[in-house]
Formats: sequence, structure tokens, C-alpha cells
Amino acid sequence: MDELSDDSDIEGHPNVDKKSLIRWKQRDIHEKREARKQKIASLKAQIACNQVLLPRITEIAENLKSPKNELPPHVYFQSLIEKITRNPSRDCPPGNDPNKLEHTYDGMLLSLLRMVAEKCSERVKDAGDDKDEKLAKELAAEMDLHVKQLTETIEKDQKEMEAEEREQKKHITSEDLHEGFESKYVPPTPEPPPVPLKNDKKKVQTKTTEIEVLNPKGIAAAAASTASTSTAEGNDDDEEEDALPELTPSLEAFSKLPIGDYEKSFEFIQKHRDVYVPGASDALLVAAFTAQGEGKSKYAKQCVHQSLLIQYCEKLGRDGVGLFFKKMINGDKRALKVFVDDVENTYQHIVNRVKVTQAEANEAREQIQLVPENPNQTISFNVPDGPPPENLVLEGPGTEDLDIEEVRKALQFRWDVFCGFSPEMQEALKSGGLEAVNKVLGEMEVAEAEALVQSLDVAGILNFAEGGVRDQTGKSS
Repeated sequence: MDELSDDSDIEGHPNVDKKSLIRWKQRDIHEKREARKQKIASLKAQIACNQVLLPRITEIAENLKSPKNELPPHVYFQSLIEKITRNPSRDCPPGNDPNKLEHTYDGMLLSLLRMVAEKCSERVKDAGDDKDEKLAKELAAEMDLHVKQLTETIEKDQKEMEAEEREQKKHITSEDLHEGFESKYVPPTPEPPPVPLKNDKKKVQTKTTEIEVLNPKGIAAAAASTASTSTAEGNDDDEEEDALPELTPSLEAFSKLPIGDYEKSFEFIQKHRDVYVPGASDALLVAAFTAQGEGKSKYAKQCVHQSLLIQYCEKLGRDGVGLFFKKMINGDKRALKVFVDDVENTYQHIVNRVKVTQAEANEAREQIQLVPENPNQTISFNVPDGPPPENLVLEGPGTEDLDIEEVRKALQFRWDVFCGFSPEMQEALKSGGLEAVNKVLGEMEVAEAEALVQSLDVAGILNFAEGGVRDQTGKSS
């Protein structure tokens, strides 16, 4: 423990009394100690903030190098800037002012993207015809450079913080003496805000239902209970009824941590206090349900795992974080089994509910189907084998008065229409089976299916005996 020993530690000065020297020495020790604490806190905050920004910047850099959508890279980059400018998230590091854009994660990212866009545009302003291609390469290279720089900054700050902490431990004070495993977790003040709610009328009906039953063991779900209460009482407030908890950038990073790596999760919660707030576990369950519905089963299970981590800590009370992770990290077999079984059961429940929900959605979805008007009518398809040959010859009765060029245009039109269909529809038409064609139509949106049926009819690919094609909406084949 830092303390002053007897007066022999203080070298005297002929013009200064020893008591004054002792007070000065004490003040110097306390000032250095406080400065070190402030520096460590500042480094921790900087590392935590950069660890939230890094995965977002990395994702943008990867998308620029290997585009995952149809937008050209430079258009994709500009759309990101416009999206954040129009609707920036107010999520920010603990202690920052969410009302100041520059204090938020989105504001920091927006500042970087604008700087990169301006720098790269300046480099290619005289590029000529291939300006867009060069701009895309410059954007990818510049963002990749920022990924490397931010990674190096995090590593540098981490090393500096560890060095300061080692130095701090050499001078232990009474305030550093804590008991128990849970003492490592000291929530900062002020408390971070709860997870934000998002209005989503398209998703609320399915997802709020899932939240209500996902945790039958009694874990409180703030956003879900709000939704279920408003449903039961017939609340007409649409905004309240549609409110769903959404992932913040910190929660999204937390959701991607490996299953079973309790050390990493514990360390993340220590550094990112804003993932241990009201609504966090529910936001993760909503994300799990969404991911499972999109076929991302691995990520869905990760979200369930991280949600239950938070729920278990909450159930254990004020020191729940330390108590829970102490058991898990130390390999308490009974605690591990209970938790792992709960994760498996909860995830399986989500899997089953997603299947039911998707089946119900498919049953309720409107469909366009080709159905004969009566039992005597047949529907067939006149599928072209290719474009009309160069030496087109018309044979047979009734062809004498036909204009061969008009026939050629009609055949070419039929071929062009056929080539415009999806590979699945082309294969279904080639098979000649009405059931195969209806199956493809049933998977399409109503407007798209109606347009396709009209194209089949106009191009002469669709044949029916009595000229009647009936659209049966809401019925499968």
C-alpha cells in the first residue's frame, strides 16, 4: 500500500520545515495516482469505442473489396453516407451526449466516410471514362488502410493500458482492495440507457409472440411484456404496440462472440457496460428469431447464448455478473449443464416457432395459379427450342397467306420472352407439367406472377382449349 514511512524518507531543506515536505510528498503521490487512474479510464474508453467501430469499418471495407449486392462500390459507399446522414443512431459510448451527432458511433463513422469520400474523389477527378472503376478501387484501398490503422491503434492502446495497470499494481491503495470474484465488475456511472425500441409493424406480430414464450422460466422481458399487455387490453396505440428492442452496435458485437467462451463474454461486459442494460437480452432474442428465419442458424444460436448469459446474471441479483461468470469460468459442472441445456432448449424452441410461423405465412400468402375452367379443358405450354432459324420455311395447310417475316418476328418474340424468365420457370415450362409451373408461380409475389402469366399468354407459350385462365388467389396447387 502506498504510504509515507517515517520522517527519514523525507530529505530536509534548511529553509523548509519537515511537515511541509511530508505534505508535499503526500500530495505528489496522490496526484500521480489520480493521473494514472484517469489515463487508464481514458484508454479503456477509447479501446471500447474503437472496438465498436472496428467491425463496422471492417464490414464496409470487405463489401468494397468483394461487393455483396448489385450496387456498384462507389454507389454503395455513397448510399451509406446518405443513410447515416438521414437517420443516425443515437447510440454512443457511456458518458457521451447522444444529442450531439459527433458524440455517437454513427457520427464518428459518418465523419470517417465523408473524409474518405472526399479524399478519393479528389484523387480520381481527372480519371476520365474509367473514373467510377478507379474510385471504387480507391475507396476500397482507403477503407482497408483505416481498418489496419484502427486495429494498430487498439493494440497500441491495449499495451499502454496494460503497462499503466502493472504500474498501478505496484502502488496499491486501500481503494484497490476488493473482495470476491465479482469485484472485477464495477458498473460505471451514470447508468447507460436501456436498449432502444424500434417500431416495425411488419415484424411485430411474429416477433412479439416469440418473445412472450421464449423464456418460460420467468425471465422478465421488458419490451415483450409491453407488447403482450397492449395486445391483451386492446391498446390502440400503434407505436407502443409495434415497439421492439433492437441491437445496438455494442450488442451486435457481443452477439457474435463464440459460444462457450465465457472469458471473452465477461471481459466484453466489463468493457462495454451498455450491453448489460434493460432490454438487452430481449433484443438478442429478437435478433435470434430474425436470424433463424433467414437461415442463419449459427448466428441465431449465438444470440440465444448471449441473451441467456445476461438473463442468468440478472437473476443472480446485484453481484450476478461476477457470481455467474465465476461458476462458468471455473468449470462448475452442475452450473454448466443447467446453462448449456437451457441454451439448447431455448434455441430449439426458436427453431420450431420459426418453422410454424413460416408455414403460417406461406399458407396465408396470396398466390397466382393456373387452373382449367372445367374438367374438359387442358392447359399446355408451347415452349420454343431456340430462336427462329435463318432459313425459315412455312409448310402445311393455312400457311400460304402468311408473311414469313411476320412469323419470324413472332417466333423471335416468343424466344425473347422465354429467355427473360428465371431458370426455375424455364425448367418448369420445359417439363410441360402444370404442377411444376404452378409451384414456381406460387413462390412469386402476386404482381410478378400476374405479369408472367400475361407474358406467357401474349407470347403464345400458354395454350388452353377454351380461352379461360382463372387466377386463384390464396390457393395453392
